Amino acid sequence: MSDATLWTALADPQRRAIVALLLERPRPVGEIVEACGLSQPSTSKHLRVLRDAGLVRVRQDAQRRVYALDPAPIAALDAWLTPYRKLWNESLDALGRRLDGAAGGAVGPPGRPHS
Repeated sequence: MSDATLWTALADPQRRAIVALLLERPRPVGEIVEACGLSQPSTSKHLRVLRDAGLVRVRQDAQRRVYALDPAPIAALDAWLTPYRKLWNESLDALGRRLDGAAGGAVGPPGRPHS
């Protein structure tokens, strides 16, 4: 499984919705179908993509297939994103400082005395 496979699997909004559902708890296919409003065949195709990418695991429970998130690939994506978060945090901090500086120089409406 490659990073590209993970990103491709997560690129689809329906698959992201399924991942969000499974974040809450493992669910049988029927429950995923109902929650997502997709057909059973369409849901099964999305689950297969997620399973092939290693993002979900499946277990048999009598006649039901129950899907759960596999945290390992998510942790790998989180590790990959860490340096980018630092970049964003630095950029947002700089923006915050700039906005704070602009707000410090802001005054009331024109023509009104400053207090």
